[in-house]
Amino acid sequence: MRWMLALLVQLAVMGNAAAQDTVRFPAFDAGDGRPATELTGYLFKPSGGGPMPAVVFLHGCGGLISATSHRIVSREMEWAGKLNARGAAVLMVDSFTPRGAGEMCSRTGFKEWLYLRRPGDAYAALAWLQRQPFVAKDKVAVIGWSNGGGAVLFALGKRHGRPAAFTGPDFQAAIAFYPGSCSEKRMGTDWTPAIPLMVLIGAKDVWTPAGPRHELVDRAAARGAAIAYHAYPDAWHDFDWPNLKRRELTHYTTRDGVVPITGEDPASHADAIQRVQGFLAANIGLH
Repeated sequence: MRWMLALLVQLAVMGNAAAQDTVRFPAFDAGDGRPATELTGYLFKPSGGGPMPAVVFLHGCGGLISATSHRIVSREMEWAGKLNARGAAVLMVDSFTPRGAGEMCSRTGFKEWLYLRRPGDAYAALAWLQRQPFVAKDKVAVIGWSNGGGAVLFALGKRHGRPAAFTGPDFQAAIAFYPGSCSEKRMGTDWTPAIPLMVLIGAKDVWTPAGPRHELVDRAAARGAAIAYHAYPDAWHDFDWPNLKRRELTHYTTRDGVVPITGEDPASHADAIQRVQGFLAANIGLH
């Protein structure tokens, strides 16, 4: 019965998302005799021939595929349905499974080398999308959550950003939900995104606290970056994860002794949907 319930939940959160296609494309990580990783992506495409806007998804530290249900996690599935309904294709990138990696939420599971390859994965997905006739090549955005949100921020900087081998039009907008690595020590003192960026975070988040993120984007905005920042006063980490009950993740306790707390905040979640849709409508032509 539990597997049947999981299947029904999965079908429900798909909403308006079309049936997925699994696609593969090379990462921008070849070097020192190492071949490029063949990444796996999951494409959700609305009806219509295009050309249409598109959005690249970068998953969080727990990975794109649930370790228990072995399906794409419901947060990304719900967002794909919302964006498909507004006329945008979605390409979810799995950065972990093709590299034989599991979660990167714990101190023992975290891999710095993999984290720093994720911005290149975003551009590999962008390059694949721009080769597809149904995609408007200059109307592609990227969204990342937590570890994936940090990868988005890296992708927008000079230190670990756009790969030299990528030659197409850049992303036109970026959204980072409760991103990791928010400091000038990590991003560089010259970190100034050249495209519009939206950062959404919970003010109660103890895993990726709002304060350092606000400080980073304020300094970048002072250098001329176009950044929309919003902190939800009643929200924890993963506030946009549908039906996620509040829980303390003691197995992911940080080096500083902080116990991460996650859980959906329905009001913040609903507001984020409106903000994201409005932001993408203004920047990539979402319907």
